[in-house]
Amino acid sequence: MTIDEYKKEVKQIRPQMLFIAQSYLRDNDEAEDVVQDVLLKLWQLLDSLRLPMSPLASVLVKNRCIDVLRRHRYMVEVKDSIVDEQQREDDRYDAVMAIIDSLPTMQQTIMRLRHMEGMEISDIAKLTDSKEATVRKALSRARQAIKTQFLKLNSNE
Repeated sequence: MTIDEYKKEVKQIRPQMLFIAQSYLRDNDEAEDVVQDVLLKLWQLLDSLRLPMSPLASVLVKNRCIDVLRRHRYMVEVKDSIVDEQQREDDRYDAVMAIIDSLPTMQQTIMRLRHMEGMEISDIAKLTDSKEATVRKALSRARQAIKTQFLKLNSNE
């Protein structure tokens, strides 16, 4: 196919290509981009093209639109999934913090010092004027209470 034949054919089939792209895609700019991509691809195949070019162009536009739609769906699903997962993590964190707030004062203090401040058991014992065994036992009881209440809370949902 010659360059002049290509230009003449493109003038005739471009509106049809755009109509096909717009029927798949809601965004007119995106439909225009798809048509341009297909025209570029056809230009690169110029030496091997034959008239009429419209059947091949129509199939290429349709396939390119499907690719664009698949990419959009994947991106939306991933984005929604990340947002949903972050919301679930925030909800779990809030639930655990509410449970910690409901613990007896000593267990609250020990949990916060150990898990939020990262203090060692020996340092917590010195700070609270307790024995290490007492701190370990209080920490164990606090963890068990948090686990029990959290599981009870989640089983009700």
